[in-house]
Amino acid sequence: MSKSLNIALLGNPNTGKTSVFNRLTGLSQKVGNYPGITVEKKEGVCKLNRTTKAHIIDLPGTYSLNASSMDESVVIELLLNKNSKDFPDVAVVVTDVENLKRNLLLFTQVKDLGIPTLLVINMSDQMKRKGISIDIPLLEEKLDTKIALISTRENKGLALLKELLVNYRQLSTDPTIALESIDQAYFDNLKKTFPNQQVYKLWLVITQDVNFAKIDRNRVSDATNFKTQSEPHLKRMQQKETVKRYQFINNILKEALVIDRESATDLRSRLDRILIHKFWGYVIFFVILMTIFQSIFDWSSIPQDFIDSTFASLSERVKSTLPEGVFTSLLAEGIIPGLGGIVIFIPQIAFLFFFISILEETGYMSRVVFLMDRGLRRFGLNGKSVIPLISGTACAIPAVMATRNIENWKERLITILVTPFTTCSARLPVYAILIALVIPEGSFIGLNYQGLMLMFLYLVGFGMALLSAWILSKTLNIQSKSYFVVEMPNYKLPLLKNVGITVWEKTRSFVAEAGKIILAISILLWVMASYGPGKNFKEAEQIVTANHTELEGEALSNKVNAYRLEHSYIGILGKSIEPVITPLGYDWKIGIALISSFAAREVFVGTLATIYSVESDAEETIKNRMASEVRSDGKPLFNLASGISLMLFYAFAMQCMSTLAIVKKETNSWKWPMIQLFGMSILAYVIAFSTYQILA
Repeated sequence: MSKSLNIALLGNPNTGKTSVFNRLTGLSQKVGNYPGITVEKKEGVCKLNRTTKAHIIDLPGTYSLNASSMDESVVIELLLNKNSKDFPDVAVVVTDVENLKRNLLLFTQVKDLGIPTLLVINMSDQMKRKGISIDIPLLEEKLDTKIALISTRENKGLALLKELLVNYRQLSTDPTIALESIDQAYFDNLKKTFPNQQVYKLWLVITQDVNFAKIDRNRVSDATNFKTQSEPHLKRMQQKETVKRYQFINNILKEALVIDRESATDLRSRLDRILIHKFWGYVIFFVILMTIFQSIFDWSSIPQDFIDSTFASLSERVKSTLPEGVFTSLLAEGIIPGLGGIVIFIPQIAFLFFFISILEETGYMSRVVFLMDRGLRRFGLNGKSVIPLISGTACAIPAVMATRNIENWKERLITILVTPFTTCSARLPVYAILIALVIPEGSFIGLNYQGLMLMFLYLVGFGMALLSAWILSKTLNIQSKSYFVVEMPNYKLPLLKNVGITVWEKTRSFVAEAGKIILAISILLWVMASYGPGKNFKEAEQIVTANHTELEGEALSNKVNAYRLEHSYIGILGKSIEPVITPLGYDWKIGIALISSFAAREVFVGTLATIYSVESDAEETIKNRMASEVRSDGKPLFNLASGISLMLFYAFAMQCMSTLAIVKKETNSWKWPMIQLFGMSILAYVIAFSTYQILA
C-alpha cells in the first residue's frame, strides 16, 4: 500500500532551498497562493521510493520564526496549524555550508515545535574551495537529528535525503533548548494555565499575530491566572531566547565545524570589488542589460518568423479546408490570429526570463540590490525596491507582492505605485511588433538599432519610475524609519535545470494567463467586427460596387471588407474615440486595440491581428498586414512618429486591470490604484501627444 507524506521545505534566503525543491520535484510542480492572501505557494510531488510519495511545499524564505513580514507569518501559521491539509509530517530545513551558524537558528526553532525535523546542508561541493570541513556524525549527535549533506549542483546526496525522509519517524522531536531558563516563573505559569499545549507553540502564539487551534493572543491574555507581559518585556524575552539559541549553536559548531581560511581559494571578494564598485559596478550592469536586449532581438528572429508564417498559413488552411460558415470564420479570423499574436512572442519572453534567471542563479542580482541602494535613497526608495522593479520586467503583479520585504511603509507604498512603470513581459509583444515595423534593421558600432530601441524603452520606464518616486517622496506626508539589510550570497555557476524550470514555468504561465484573456477578447472582437447595425453594414457589397465600378476581383473584395469593418459594431466604437487619439497619430483601429488592451497590454497585437484578418482574406503575416496599413492620405499608418508615440504610450499607461486589483489588495484601498490609473494614463497621453507632434 502506497503512503503519502507532507513535507515542508524551509530555509533562509539563498541557501539553495528552491534548488532542492526543483531536484526533488522536477516539473511536477504547481504555483498558487495561500488561501485568502497573495503570498506565492509552490507545491510539488516527489516519489521517494516504490511505496512512498511526498507532497512537498516550498515555504517562503525566512531567517527565523520571529516574524517581521507576511511571508514569515505564513510559515509560522502553517507550522502551528495541525488542522491544515499542508501541515507537515516532517520539516526539512535547508542550510548552506558557509552560513551554517545563522541557518541553524531556524532549525532549532522548528525542531522545538515538536515536528520531526531533518537538517539538509547544501552546497557541499564548495566545502574544499572554502576550506570548510564538518563532522557530520558529531553534528547529528549534538543536534539530535539526521543530516543530509548534499550538493544540488552536482546532484549528490539526494538519494540519502529521500531515504531519511522515508524513515522520518526515527527523528527525535525533543526540544533543543529549555525555554524555562529564560524566565522560570513565566513559563511555569504558562504551562500550568495551558497544560495540554506545547510550551514553544504557546510562546509563538503570544509573540506573533497568528492563531493556533482555539488559542490566540486575546485568549491567553484573558486567562484568569495568567497575565501576558508587556510588549517591551516580550521583546526582551525574545532576545534572550535568540541569545540562548546561538549559545547552543556556537558550542556545537566549535567541535563540529572547522574553517581553514588559508586553504580557501575564494574569488568572492575579488569579484565584489569590481561588481559593486561605485563606478564600474554601474558600467558593468549597463553592459549586461545591453547584451540582454541585443540578444533578445537577434536570437529570437528566426523562431518568430517561423511562428508568424505558420499561424498565417494555418488560418488560410482552415478557410480553404472547412466549409464556409460562422464557425470557420470565427476560427480563421478570430481565434487563430488572436492566439498567433501572442505565441509569436514566446521566443523573446523565454529569452528574457532566461537571462533574468541566470543573473539570479549566479548571485549577481543581490549585488545589484546592494549597488542600487546608494542611488535609490535619493528618490525615496531603498535597495530592496530594486527587487520589485527588476521582477516587474516579468510581471507587475508578483513585483507588487514582492514589496512586502520592504519594512518601511512609505518606501513600500512608493515602490508599489511606481513599479508598473517598469517594462513587463506583457509590453514586450507590443514593443517587438512596433519596433520591427518602424525601426530599421542595421547596426551602429556593432549594436543593433532594434535592440537599442528596446533597451531605451526599458530604461525610460525605469527612469520614469525613479522620477515618480522622487515626486512621491516629497509629496507623501508619511513619517517612518528606514533601514536596509541585504544578504550577499556566494557566486556560483547557474544550475541549468533551475534555469530551465524557471523559463518553462514563467513562459507557460504568461502564455496560459494571456491566452485566456486573448481568446475571450478575440471572440468578442470577431463578433463585433463581423456584425453591425443598419444599412451600411448589411448592404456593404452593393454600396461599394456602386461607388467603385472600376474595382473587380480581389481589389473589390478587400474594399467591401474594409467598408463592412468600418460600419461594424467595433468600427463604430473605434470611430467614436478617433477624434481623441488622432492627435497622437492613431486611427480608429488602433483605438480599438487601445481600449481592449486595458484588460491586458498584450491583447494589443492580438486585437490588431483579429481586425486585419477580418478585413483581409489574403494570406499575410501580422507584421505584413500592419505594415501595409495606410492613412487616408496614402501614407503608412505605422511610421516613425506614430510608432514611437504608441510605444511611449504603452511605456507609461496603466493598462492592466489585474495589477490595479493587486495594488488595491496590498494597500487595502481603492485610492492608490485609482491614482495609478488616471495619473499614468494622463501622463501617457501627454507624452505620446508631444512625441507625435514633434516627430510628425
